[in-house]
Amino acid sequence: MQSELKKRILSSIIIIPITFFFIVQGSTFFLFFLSLLFLISSYEWIKIIKKSNIIRLIGIFFLFVSFYSAYHLRETQSLNFFFLILIICIFTDIGGYTLGKIFKGPKLSKISPNKTYTGMFGGFLFSLISGLFYIDYSRIETSLSTLEIFLCIIIISFIGQIGDLIISFFKRKAKIKDTGTLLPGHGGLLDRLDGIVFVFLFLYLAKLII
Repeated sequence: MQSELKKRILSSIIIIPITFFFIVQGSTFFLFFLSLLFLISSYEWIKIIKKSNIIRLIGIFFLFVSFYSAYHLRETQSLNFFFLILIICIFTDIGGYTLGKIFKGPKLSKISPNKTYTGMFGGFLFSLISGLFYIDYSRIETSLSTLEIFLCIIIISFIGQIGDLIISFFKRKAKIKDTGTLLPGHGGLLDRLDGIVFVFLFLYLAKLII
């Protein structure tokens, strides 16, 4: 357990600065970075979906739309807003993992036995605290009321957790624990991006509807 945690921390120390660099650079640098993530994610997706080419193609299409949405959001919105979305997703994961491990509790779903209602609450709690803090710290201008901001953060956190469960469902069907071994202590790229991918997909679809 401690060995896995050390691997997770060390790989995060490497991953976070690299990701930060490409996001801040934006434009061609960020497009190159997203293209690389898309190719790796697609490869991992193809590996876990072994029997249905249709599901493979649908998944790759959704991945493409999600990464395109991330690029479009970075180019059309402020850098602080883009980081806000990432922070909500990341702290949803951290909160779910931390509170779920410490307090355990009833299982959330048979799809992913390690997920608990306590972890789900932890995801909501951590995303709210981090999101509200970042909005205040970065002075993001918004016309939304405090209640509307609360609801937006909860919705983004919820979508991220749903994305996590969906990828867990396909991993369980494939009888594998992780989508890959690219990130020591984390598993595959999709293991880390599952929630974020669905959030950007949701934001793109919401923009089309609204």
